[in-house]
Amino acid sequence: MKAKGHKLIKATHKSTLEITKDNYLTERGDCIIGINANYSVKDLPEDLKDHLLNEGKIKIIIKVDDLIDSIIAYGSRNLLLTNDRSIVIRKSNYIDDRTLAINSNKSAIDIDKKLIEKLRYEKDMEFIIYY
Repeated sequence: MKAKGHKLIKATHKSTLEITKDNYLTERGDCIIGINANYSVKDLPEDLKDHLLNEGKIKIIIKVDDLIDSIIAYGSRNLLLTNDRSIVIRKSNYIDDRTLAINSNKSAIDIDKKLIEKLRYEKDMEFIIYY
């Protein structure tokens, strides 16, 4: 998956991280780390959705230039995976239509600060999910 950074990226949210297909970001979007994404949860491959719905573990790699960070999170049989705009990863077990995974070990505030700084310069991001 691919997304792009934005000058307004704050990455200060303590429980969620979001990537959106939207091409803009407002001051309120403190969990958003990428815009102009080419995927939402609805667009995910069926085998990944099945893995998540069977409460599978995933590893997410976020790569910007030469910087890499990773997240571990889990699926749930209660995931909806129907939103056509966003992907949200949560430290909590809250689920809505945007939720990709829950009980993650990181949220936006935990992502490498050097990586976030590059995203503020509107750099391209790779978002890779291993399962």
